[in-house]
Amino acid sequence: MIYVGCGERGNEMAEVLEEFGTLNDPWSGRRLMERTVVVANTSNMPVAAREASIYTAVTMGEYYRDMGYHVLLLADSISRWAEALREISSSLEEMPGEEGYPTYLASRLAAFMERAGLVETLSGDFGSLTMVLSVSPPGGDFTEPVTQACLRSAGAFLMLDTSLAHRRHFPAINWFQSYSLYESKLTGEMAKRVAPAWEEMRRRCRDILQQEESLREVAEIVGIEGMQDSDRLLLRTAERIRTGFLAQNAYDADAFSPPEETLKRIMMIVSAHDRAGELLASGALLDDALLAGDEEREVNP
Repeated sequence: MIYVGCGERGNEMAEVLEEFGTLNDPWSGRRLMERTVVVANTSNMPVAAREASIYTAVTMGEYYRDMGYHVLLLADSISRWAEALREISSSLEEMPGEEGYPTYLASRLAAFMERAGLVETLSGDFGSLTMVLSVSPPGGDFTEPVTQACLRSAGAFLMLDTSLAHRRHFPAINWFQSYSLYESKLTGEMAKRVAPAWEEMRRRCRDILQQEESLREVAEIVGIEGMQDSDRLLLRTAERIRTGFLAQNAYDADAFSPPEETLKRIMMIVSAHDRAGELLASGALLDDALLAGDEEREVNP
């Protein structure tokens, strides 16, 4: 694992170095720093060093990748690297592009990102280099040049939403703005390796959350009590998906969930929703339908 702090504050980098030294690798039980390289570039360093920091990190990543290792490169943040690039370009009196960034910003980012990937070494082993890059657009403006250049080249994008963070929903990943270009391949593999229902559950989960988004404005106008029982049921199920499936407890010892456990959890929520919907259609009250749906979920975990 290679971490590069590009333009980080000095005290934050000191905290990273101090905290990383106390962490243990959950896989081997040994110190995490035994397989971690930290490239420390603080904000008081020259802009040339900041511009070179990510290239230093990716070169080291390629070195270990060519040895047959699987390397994870973490860079924080590409926005500060681009600011250094803009300052260097301005000093060289180059032609400025949008918002003063050099016109070759997008090509430089694309050339950097294309160095990630899976390779076969000369010895016949396989090594890989995976990049997780953070972008911090000023004021949360996703139309600014650095973010747009990253979106044109990156294969996956996770948007951190401040409104979710304010509601104490962590990880605060916006499930509508985030995307992955590998979605179809991943769902196909999950359908083969885990269960054929993977794609259907993913689609149902997304549909429920999208319907909740459209019903939220209606709920703010007429109130929850003024809505139909079917809509109130959907809002209740969407809340369960958000809090019981998409949110992670900060005090939970589990660092991740296996795919089988992930599928089981969402199937419990969706099956309870379907059971309650059937009871509502047959004339049952909402509270009775919700109670029966919860009992169904407990019987069929």
